[in-house]
Amino acid sequence: MFLSNRKNSTFCPGTGVMLIGFLLILATAVGCGSDRPPGTVICHYNQQDSIYVGSPSLCILPDGTYIASHDEFGPGSSSTTAAVTRIYRSEDRGEHWRPVTRLDGQFWSNLFVHRGILFLMGTDKEHGNLIIRRSEDRGNTWSSPIDSITGLLRMGEYHTAPMPVISYRGRIWRAVECARSNTDIWGKRYSAMIISAPDSADLLQAASWSVTDSLPYDSTYLDGKFGAWLEGNAVVTPDGNVADLLRVDYAPGPEYAALIRLRDSVSFDPFDPEKDFVRMPGGAKKFTVRYDSLSGRYWSLVNYVTQEWAGKQNPAWVRNTLALSSSPNLQEWTVHRTVLHHPDIAKHGFQYADWLFDGNDIVLLSRTAYDDNGTGAHNCHDANYMTFHRIKDFRKALTEQAGNR
Repeated sequence: MFLSNRKNSTFCPGTGVMLIGFLLILATAVGCGSDRPPGTVICHYNQQDSIYVGSPSLCILPDGTYIASHDEFGPGSSSTTAAVTRIYRSEDRGEHWRPVTRLDGQFWSNLFVHRGILFLMGTDKEHGNLIIRRSEDRGNTWSSPIDSITGLLRMGEYHTAPMPVISYRGRIWRAVECARSNTDIWGKRYSAMIISAPDSADLLQAASWSVTDSLPYDSTYLDGKFGAWLEGNAVVTPDGNVADLLRVDYAPGPEYAALIRLRDSVSFDPFDPEKDFVRMPGGAKKFTVRYDSLSGRYWSLVNYVTQEWAGKQNPAWVRNTLALSSSPNLQEWTVHRTVLHHPDIAKHGFQYADWLFDGNDIVLLSRTAYDDNGTGAHNCHDANYMTFHRIKDFRKALTEQAGNR
């Protein structure tokens, strides 16, 4: 079951929600006229400021401390010049959060721990340079990516999101997109690529990182209706190779992901659109995939399109349902359980979920568009909250009936 740790939650008649002690237990967390979203609110922005919550990222330090981050986007932000990222910390497993610091010149970034040290990797602005920072005091202070030995990894135009960093065969791997193209049109400018570095390397040094060739957008894919591939996940395939599993923009639906396999650390195998587009519920929105060795499955949290909206709306704009899904092989995906849901798709969304395994649980952050005591979210995409949630005993979803989809 999904457990929300918001202690001021109330019973909502007719929703299958029951309050037991301090824990809200539900199969589907639905909107009930409350002006606060489900979960623990980490931050909230007022719509009138035209600044929205972007790029939630979560990591757990070796001492058990949770660190969270998000950036700011929208017309009231500085995302196109010197983007702002904010860092938060929880020392009680997500029950309470406090702001730690603000970083200028950091965008589209993910937190991760490598060899016990906290890192933050992304760009310095929208479609900016690729950068990385390091913190050795639990996120209070961070290195500055000034040059090629202090975290400025590549100059140019890059796109990404809070995507996983994986360690495999003595290297760490991360997917990004090259955004330098002969067009500045969203989607069409993005080429898939992966960067990697030796596990033992100084990650702040640009020379430590190898970059693959990039696979560009191809307008002929999906009968000429291919919109983009972006926000790729570095994954290890069942046959032991590294690959890039990307979100696919395809307005007619159904939803797909694209699986691009690496030949070696600097080149991809040719992409075959007949077999390498994988049917994946929620694949039209950003998703994070991680492998769980105990269940032998790949897991994700996706914006599943329910039957009510299937074929009636561009799936990229249906973000009102967050669902738990898994796959044995990255090819066949099963939606197990609805985690968060609101019936309205226009101004409500639980999206860009970044999450981690925490023992038998999954802990997650959501970029949440929801009601507040003012005008609410600008739309489902332009979120006004970042919220924290916990899914207890997530592997039990494998033995549940499929009625919670």
